[in-house]
Amino acid sequence: MLITAANSVLVMIDVQKRLMPAIGEGEVVIKQCLRLAQIAQVLHVPIIGTEQNPSGLGENLPMIKALCQSTISKMYFDACQDGLLIEIGKFKPVRQQIILAGCESHICVLQTALALIAQNYQVVVVVDAIGSRHGLDKTLAIERMNKAGAHLVTTEMLAFEWLQKFDRPEFNTILKIIK
Repeated sequence: MLITAANSVLVMIDVQKRLMPAIGEGEVVIKQCLRLAQIAQVLHVPIIGTEQNPSGLGENLPMIKALCQSTISKMYFDACQDGLLIEIGKFKPVRQQIILAGCESHICVLQTALALIAQNYQVVVVVDAIGSRHGLDKTLAIERMNKAGAHLVTTEMLAFEWLQKFDRPEFNTILKIIK
């Protein structure tokens, strides 16, 4: 399956102020989420954010939230239960490749991925842009999502797949973001 910018929506799951300090390698996850969102913005890939119980965990980090076209406040761990499918459906023609990044890998990312797969979306998980408090939880979540049919990529893999060729006008801008 070729992942294209024209058929993608990026979902930034719960990259929240109070949650991120507890995430293993949280600074790396934030850095990769930011890169991913910047690349998506350059290539006109819509970005949707989610915030789990924002009154308790705070809003998404400002630098992430600023890159999102919309942000869903949610109480369910599976973002599809709180309006994600409606937000995805707003992009016409409807995009079928849903790119997931954020936290926590084994809770909100996993449950959202499984729900999207059940809805016949092509789910892509950016493994260097997801995190959990404990490494084992992240490892098992990645394995489970992959077995369920999610495609696993890194930020750089996705960037170059979205680009497809080097002579696009956005190439140099994206190269600077990656480096």
